[in-house]
Amino acid sequence: MTQEVNTLFTNALVLTMDKDFTQYFPGAVAVREDKIVAVGEESELKKEWSAQETIDCKGKVLMPGLINAHTHVPMTLLRGLADDLRLDVWLMGYMMPVEREFVSPEFVRLGTLLACAEQIRSGVTTFNDMYYYEEDVAKAASDAGMRAVCGQTVMKFPAPDAASYDDSLQMARDFIARWKDHPLIIPAIAPHAPYTCTAEILRATADVAKEFDVPLHTHLAETAFEVENIRNDHGMPVIPYVKKQGIFDAKVIAAHCVHIDSGEMRTLLHAGAGVAHNPSSNLKLASGFAPVVKMLETGLNVGIGTDGPASNNDLDMFEEVRLAAFIAKAVTNDPTSLPAPWALAMATRLGAQALHLGHLTGSLEAGKRADLILVDVSPLHNSPSFKRAADNAYAQIVYAGKSTDVSDVMVNGKWLMRAHQLLTLKEDELLAQAAEIAKQIDAFLIEREQSVLSKLIALGGSLEQESFEVQVKVKITETDPVIRALQRPEIDVIRERHYREHDVYFFFDDPSQGRLRYREDDFVDDARNTVTHVRARLTLLGQKREGKFQDEVLLSRSRYISPASQSLRFYREYFKPKSEVVIQKDRLRWLIQYKKTEFFVNLDQMQEPQLGYYLEIKSRTWSRKDAERKAQLASELLSVLDASSGEKVTEDYIDIVGEV
Repeated sequence: MTQEVNTLFTNALVLTMDKDFTQYFPGAVAVREDKIVAVGEESELKKEWSAQETIDCKGKVLMPGLINAHTHVPMTLLRGLADDLRLDVWLMGYMMPVEREFVSPEFVRLGTLLACAEQIRSGVTTFNDMYYYEEDVAKAASDAGMRAVCGQTVMKFPAPDAASYDDSLQMARDFIARWKDHPLIIPAIAPHAPYTCTAEILRATADVAKEFDVPLHTHLAETAFEVENIRNDHGMPVIPYVKKQGIFDAKVIAAHCVHIDSGEMRTLLHAGAGVAHNPSSNLKLASGFAPVVKMLETGLNVGIGTDGPASNNDLDMFEEVRLAAFIAKAVTNDPTSLPAPWALAMATRLGAQALHLGHLTGSLEAGKRADLILVDVSPLHNSPSFKRAADNAYAQIVYAGKSTDVSDVMVNGKWLMRAHQLLTLKEDELLAQAAEIAKQIDAFLIEREQSVLSKLIALGGSLEQESFEVQVKVKITETDPVIRALQRPEIDVIRERHYREHDVYFFFDDPSQGRLRYREDDFVDDARNTVTHVRARLTLLGQKREGKFQDEVLLSRSRYISPASQSLRFYREYFKPKSEVVIQKDRLRWLIQYKKTEFFVNLDQMQEPQLGYYLEIKSRTWSRKDAERKAQLASELLSVLDASSGEKVTEDYIDIVGEV
């Protein structure tokens, strides 16, 4: 007596993609509700199972759906926006400004639905995402019927969905709590990368991931520049640095891992971390070649991802699998490296394991979810078909297959596409809405590309400083009491510097552009009374003040800095200011620690114009909550430094001097 199932697939070349690479032809798969209940030879399954619907696959390949192990799906709406640029110019000059202007829940939903349509058409059934408003990514993916790991981005910069990282952390907690047990969506937390997160953020996100037992998705060791900076700043490579912050106590999904060595691979392996290899993105952005073969030999679960559509520029996993195999062969100079079965395994079983979803999907095995696709290997570009060797089917898909060969897609036992027709999405409507968004972004960028910030970023090397600057300033008549007070036991002096600072401020017709400061710092050796070296920098200062705390402590928003490698004359001609103001001062600066918190203490003698002496206490942070704490401590320091009776100043020096 047969048992009944919803769907019985017959007459298929079944590639199970299990650990033994088991195949059946003619094979069959039985599906009941959302699960696979049997996989095997067609003749055997027909005896055991009867179905409400029996599908003759007509010799097509029946295999697990592909796993896109790393992407940013709402960025379909930014596809082709800015290409062939340096990474810093691409990111800061185009991506971030457009995202801050346009990214909203509605933007994210549209971009995700567009991406889901593209991915379903190319046989992707599961994707791993990282972006803003990630709950809206989750809603859209669920509506489209796709399985997804959705990571709420957390980073130190202000983001489209959060003014500070404190807000992002809370958003992630709330999102995870609401979606923890969803049948299709695995909520996650996504500290963007070590270079866009503080150590505190890395630790806090790991704590959230551990608390809820959800994945932690991040970018690691993507570029040589990133690795060099982490080594210079922290004295160790990227993987040991993030391990020190405790992220490997969570279920990590590490995107890229281009620049890691054997020891770091073993660290990832012992931590149970998954790796997402992104061949197209790494090629396009010239990030390098990930040591994929060595990772697999080490035993790591390595999946394949497309990365975001703004840096790829598509979500075609067939293309990625093919590139992954080809690059591995070229890098190792060995044509036997990463053979077709293993390349396809990276896009299925290994990819699912890298996302910590191997118990749910990634292979056609009884008990796993019914996430499967039908692939036609009979078109002109894939003919003829040879049956002599067991690996021929894998080679056909990896080396000659196209995403357009996918005819049918099922996720969790439900059809998303049949006979090339999308069933859960209206493709024409999505395309029309995307075209309208593109017009709006074009208009925005045409106007913005002449801004001072865009010109500064185009010079290269620009960085956004901490979002919040806490500052208290008083005018004083004597400096000796402050210098003596710095020797008090409650103050720990970390270092002392002496500068002569020459500032030229550029003003522009449009005040909203901010003010650009060209600064030359002369480093003075007091023992020899000589200038040891000179540093030149450009700083774009915004107009905005966020608030004021007790004792006239000011809270400012972020600023942008860039090295100044050209002459002052060059910058005058390049930025074309309407006017400029010169300020010169002699500065004694101490980096101190007070109550386990670092502050800069500046004693300034204003020489041009001659305005006397000022004491400044400053600190920066990426967290508004931390800014409020530091503001209170800065007020305390005024008393400790015997300066609380001084005249409070609520303006920067350039505001005191005024525009000429």
